[in-house]
Formats: sequence, C-alpha cells, structure tokens
Amino acid sequence: MNPVHKKFSRRARVATGGAVLAVVALAGFGAVSANASAPVTKPTTVAAAPARATTTSTHLTIDAATKAAQAALDAAEKENQRVTVAVVDRNGNTIVTLRGDGAGPQSYESAERKAYTAVSWNAPTSQLAERLEQAPNLKDIPGTLFLAGGVPVTAGDAPIAGIGVAGAPSGALDEKFAQAGANAVAR
Repeated sequence: MNPVHKKFSRRARVATGGAVLAVVALAGFGAVSANASAPVTKPTTVAAAPARATTTSTHLTIDAATKAAQAALDAAEKENQRVTVAVVDRNGNTIVTLRGDGAGPQSYESAERKAYTAVSWNAPTSQLAERLEQAPNLKDIPGTLFLAGGVPVTAGDAPIAGIGVAGAPSGALDEKFAQAGANAVAR
C-alpha cells in the first residue's frame, strides 16, 4: 500500500476524494456555462426589401368580423333557423365562428368551407355551384364547398373576407343570412 494512504484513515480518504470530485465537477460546469453563453456564430444582418418587392392587403378587423357573424346569426334566429356562421380573412384563415344554439355538428365545417370558397373566388357560392356544370373538377380543390351559403366581402372590388352560413334547410336561406352579415360590415 502507498505510504500516503497509511497516514489517512479510510474516512479521510473518502472525504478528500469527494471534495476533489466536487471541485472537478464545479470547474467543468463553469467551463460549460462560460462556453454556453458565448456566441457560436456571428449574428446575421437583416435585409430590407424594396417597396417594389412587397404588397399591402386589406383585412377585416376582428370587430367587423364579429359584427358580421352576429348579424348573420341574428338574421337566422329571426327565422327560427339553427345555423353556424364563419368569417374568414382574405387568406382563408378563420377570424370568427359562431355556432348558434341547436346547430348541427356538420354546420361548423360547412360554414368555414363556404366562407373560404366565397373569398377564394370573390363570388357567392350559389354562383360558383352553377359553374360546376362547366368545370366539375372545381369541387376537388381542398377546403372548398360549392353549395349556396357563402358570400365575399370586398374593399375596392378586391375580396378581403368571406362569410359562410350552414345549417338552414336550404342554401338559399344560408346565403340570405350570410348576405345579412356582409351588409352589416357596410354599415
């Protein structure tokens, strides 16, 4: 046995070894911490796009979308119809959806898809349903629904939103209620 080991008791050797390990661990942690805070790469600069490379679009505010949805739902309730109303933005993203009391489970998705279809083609979905006779493959486009009940909302003849209603016993009624929502935006 090593003569140094004979001078220390077993307990002293364990305590000394533990202290040495703690110091080594803390030193290693400090080195890792110091390296983790150092930047790995040089920050990149931001490139400014020239005006000719960008466009500006108009979108319906959440307040206007909510007003439109509520107006459509109110119009349906006046006629004792249980519907769902969806308002989507120019990109087809849902802004607001109101599901009326007693509206069927299928009406939620149908209302969103009608709104999406109306804003995508800037036309009421009843007109678009008629176009299917000449172009039946239109119905294969994902996210669309070519049934009456969707109307676009425009600003300067450009579509900025779509309102879809589903759940009434006819598409004509759905579209009537959607139009009431679109009219509320104009007021």
